[in-house]
Amino acid sequence: MCGIVGYIGRQDAAPILMEGLRRLEYRGYDSAGVAAVRGGALRIYKSKGNVRDLERLVPPGLKGTPGIAHTRWATHGEPNDRNAHPHADAANRYAVVHNGIIENAQALRAQLLAQGVQFRSDTDSEVLAHLIAAMPGETLEQTVRAALQMITGAYGIAVLDAERPDALLVARQGSPVILGIGEREMFIASDAAALVRHTPRIVHLDDGEIAVVRADRYETSTLEGGPTVKVPLVLDWQSEALSKGTFAHYMHKEILEQPDAIRRTLSGRLDKRFHTAHLGGIEMAARELLAVRRVKILGCGSAYIAGCVGAQLIEQIARIPAHAEPASEFRYRNPVIEPDTLYLAVSQSGETFDTLAAVQEVTRKGGHALGIVNAVGSTIVRACGRGIYLHAGPEIAVVSTKTFTCTAVAFARLALHLGRLRDLSAARGERLLSALERHCRGRLLRLWPTRGPSTRSPGRSPATATCISSVGPPGTRSPWRAR
Repeated sequence: MCGIVGYIGRQDAAPILMEGLRRLEYRGYDSAGVAAVRGGALRIYKSKGNVRDLERLVPPGLKGTPGIAHTRWATHGEPNDRNAHPHADAANRYAVVHNGIIENAQALRAQLLAQGVQFRSDTDSEVLAHLIAAMPGETLEQTVRAALQMITGAYGIAVLDAERPDALLVARQGSPVILGIGEREMFIASDAAALVRHTPRIVHLDDGEIAVVRADRYETSTLEGGPTVKVPLVLDWQSEALSKGTFAHYMHKEILEQPDAIRRTLSGRLDKRFHTAHLGGIEMAARELLAVRRVKILGCGSAYIAGCVGAQLIEQIARIPAHAEPASEFRYRNPVIEPDTLYLAVSQSGETFDTLAAVQEVTRKGGHALGIVNAVGSTIVRACGRGIYLHAGPEIAVVSTKTFTCTAVAFARLALHLGRLRDLSAARGERLLSALERHCRGRLLRLWPTRGPSTRSPGRSPATATCISSVGPPGTRSPWRAR
């Protein structure tokens, strides 16, 4: 599973799809492919390797719309051309791209083989294309809905019908799907990074939802057929924020973006009058927060590590017992959910599956969960209903830099707010507030870059000159150059 891109509208789909795939390369993948409709015929190009390999395969000026595309990270079948997405049915009418895992794929494959279906790949995803082709229905929605009711597992899919090219169909169960709303054109992606160049208006599908997407509108419903209502969100990301610019690597760029990211995290959220921090997104009255007797922080990877930092801050500043736990382990131990415990779900993307599952476990048992999330409108945000946005901006590098820093700063804000409601004195609150403001005005200190003779640190070889970041107040001394 990896990246999905789709387009329907007045333009040829191929250039938009290829550009979207390039923006999703940071997620990692082993093959890529694209499908478009022209003259009622489905044209599919796919290959092992990277998007540049696919570009050499796709004919220049490929015409046709709508279209779908995919970057794959192998889960079923080795990385090769035939296992790459999109997958089509035997008649080459339906094309499917799929993120996720179909748990009952082996049983479904056996049923289809018994009916004479010949498979061209080793993937679980190809099962979907043949199931859709085998289902009765007058519309693409009816056909796909019937096929999905036979599926067990997780999926984010986009489906294209060459004989009915007026619509694309997308569905979600456990894997993100986002719609981008343009002017008489619509975009589909698994990640907002693929959409932001074309439109800031997006819609997140929820689990168990289907969307029929046409050039001028979209309709959403549940898998069972009940209509749903979606309110579009407006992203505040700029297209330039998703490019490397003059930097060789996204990680280097994002290290240097940390001071600005911290300023956004703190901007307008420090209260000098009462020496505290504003937490408007939490929407909990002071008496509710005073009733909290314990804080449990849930996250995966760097979000969990940031949670460990946050637990220490909350205990030291607010004097509330706090503990961070890997979200991937939380639900499997059948946790006791206490009514006076505040649960905090931490995620950069807001789509981390294990963290979302932990939130669902908390709420199912009557607990209260708040989100600390970077991605506006993401699934964890909607599941929690309230929390803290980081405003760190898009983070493309796999290694967390500015999001980790901003999460630690957000925990400092939370600890200060909780502390001032309790026993933290105004004098100490003022000192903490001043420290946060100094960081807000701080400069980024970094080691000399790995390349460039004019910027190499004296006495250090290029092999050992590694980028590190630190945010500190003006005048902070460092053995390395301040930039």
